[in-house]
Amino acid sequence: MLDGFLGIALCGAIGVLLLGVALRETVVVWRLRRHGIRVWGVVVDNVRVQRRDSGPTWAPVIAFADQRGYRVEFTTKMRGSGMSLPTGRQVPVVYLPYDPQNARVSMWRHTVGPVVFTLLVGLVFLGAAALIARTS
Repeated sequence: MLDGFLGIALCGAIGVLLLGVALRETVVVWRLRRHGIRVWGVVVDNVRVQRRDSGPTWAPVIAFADQRGYRVEFTTKMRGSGMSLPTGRQVPVVYLPYDPQNARVSMWRHTVGPVVFTLLVGLVFLGAAALIARTS
């Protein structure tokens, strides 16, 4: 009985947390679409990122000039297979005027992709909590 409750509580809490993260990312994407400044950036490097849950992955580093003319570099938030960008490629970038360090590559897979992925994983955890509750 206690194991079932613990599983429900843990899966439910993780699911709600992930849905909150997805909501926050949705607000960020909405702000970027509404108030973002669009510029072109260049992929200047691909850096190796070590992840605890799997082997190393590569993350592109994108450089662009903000509205003041300063060079800004950032690494994409969405990583994994299919997310790489070749060095030297020009990519559309969007950023908020007061926060150019948190820019995003203005491609569906880099802006909406994290929202959809986080939302789906959160729903899986909530589904697991409901399944545990049903079988308990």
